[in-house]
Amino acid sequence: MQLKPIDDRVAIQASDEEEKKVGGIIIPDTAKEKPQIGEIVAVGTDEDLKEIVKVGDKILYA
Repeated sequence: MQLKPIDDRVAIQASDEEEKKVGGIIIPDTAKEKPQIGEIVAVGTDEDLKEIVKVGDKILYA
């Protein structure tokens, strides 16, 4: 299935970060921060937006 955002929206795929263990401590999934870095996989139809971002750009999001 391919996403097609409309207007000034983008579709983002969260990046997969490797699990890091410090000092042998395993952090449960519920205590981990969600990834805030992603890659744009689709851009909406807004022409102004297409001048700013493109598919493949890496972004920070909240």
